[in-house]
Amino acid sequence: MNKIRAEHLARRACIYIRQSTPEQVQHNLESQRRQYGLADRARALGWIEVEVIDEDLGHSGSGTHRRGFERLLGLLCDGVVGAVFSIDASRLARNGRDWHTLLEFCSLVGALLIDADGIYDPTHINDRLLLGMKGTISEMELANFRQRARAAIEQKAQRGELYTQVPVGYVRVPGNRIEKEPDERVRAALDLVFRKFAELGSVRQLYFWLQRQDISLPSFRGAGDARYIVWKLARYHHVVLSLLKNPIYAGAYAYGHSKAIVRIEQGRKRIVRT
Repeated sequence: MNKIRAEHLARRACIYIRQSTPEQVQHNLESQRRQYGLADRARALGWIEVEVIDEDLGHSGSGTHRRGFERLLGLLCDGVVGAVFSIDASRLARNGRDWHTLLEFCSLVGALLIDADGIYDPTHINDRLLLGMKGTISEMELANFRQRARAAIEQKAQRGELYTQVPVGYVRVPGNRIEKEPDERVRAALDLVFRKFAELGSVRQLYFWLQRQDISLPSFRGAGDARYIVWKLARYHHVVLSLLKNPIYAGAYAYGHSKAIVRIEQGRKRIVRT
């Protein structure tokens, strides 16, 4: 039975394009060509009006804010979409909530889902079952990937080799190690902070002393390989306290002394670090 009917062709075909990271967008060009090529497939199947939605290139599908996906849902609600094209239908959304919302919208307005494997009509029970299984497999795939990545991180931390950020006063060297900063000015400034703290015995008094002496301290700006040192007047929390509380300056390695708590506020996910 031909699932593509005249009522589908009378509406537009939406080509949803996504790649999870900016690195994929920059380097995995073949995937982009395949996804953009779906527009030609839609025309070959009989659609005249074809719209490409590619605002989500470089954005994860695991529940983050995606303008393109939200626009797709809005067009479905307006009843102007006859079919949604994707390389793999299950990758339209990588969590159960978004996936089942998309299936429900397509079912309500009679829109098809089309990928490289076939044409699916969510109003048909067998197609709905198959799409549900595809979505579950995709979600499990993502969960397994996260679990493996987490296990690798924890194993590296157990060896004392995991450094998400090297603190000021240290630099990365080959062999996944860190060494003291070779810049004598940086090392002298840090030595001054620790010597004066031992003398005064109070973070607050140390902060006031640095302010009175008009002493600038080193801190990082930028991220990754683009980080560089800037000098600025001491600030209580972001400079002085963070230096004194960092165990690496005492020669100790610590991991897991802080955690991230996920909260739902006003319908949006918010991560609080403690």
